[in-house]
Amino acid sequence: MISFLKQFVNKILKNLFKNKKHIKLGLYGAPNSGKTTLANKICQDWLGEDMGSVSNVAHETREIQIKEQINIKHKGRELSFNLVDTPGIATRIDYEDFIKAGLKQSEAKKRAKEATKGVIDSIKWLDDMDTVIIVIDGTKDPYSQVNITIVGNLQARNIPVLIVANKIDLKKASIKKIEAAFPQYDVIGISAKYGKNVDKFYEALFVITS
Repeated sequence: MISFLKQFVNKILKNLFKNKKHIKLGLYGAPNSGKTTLANKICQDWLGEDMGSVSNVAHETREIQIKEQINIKHKGRELSFNLVDTPGIATRIDYEDFIKAGLKQSEAKKRAKEATKGVIDSIKWLDDMDTVIIVIDGTKDPYSQVNITIVGNLQARNIPVLIVANKIDLKKASIKKIEAAFPQYDVIGISAKYGKNVDKFYEALFVITS
């Protein structure tokens, strides 16, 4: 009787959660590629709130940011995830670049130190990710050392990847260049700032996590 009851309960639970999956979803990319802008769009769409602040100055996000229990629905399916917005990965961080951007020397040095730690943390957190979204600025050369480093680390870990070609609202943006650079991955062109093609992005999430 106990065995039958256990099987019955397990069957109910299986049916209850068969269309629902919970994962840890990481946003990765170079500084100012639009990771936090995309994170804010996702959070606004499904939670009604922002994830973090954005800035034209590189490395605005210098610490791992997490928004838990985001649930998105599409065609009767539901995907539940913790969204992890990571600091922009860079191969070179120089405080003098922040001074050129208008920061005072003390603030620039502090930002450079925090940004460097952020890069290290971003790489460490890769081991905790179930799926990764690589956000690439569609107006820039995709064959950058940063993008190649990120892709290499993900391939080594065998983590499912979706590439987002961001900023397609700008004339210089080229989705084809990004597709040519990384033919092994699906590429979705969006404008995180204006919400263009974000519905296609959500559809792609269900595909990459299925």
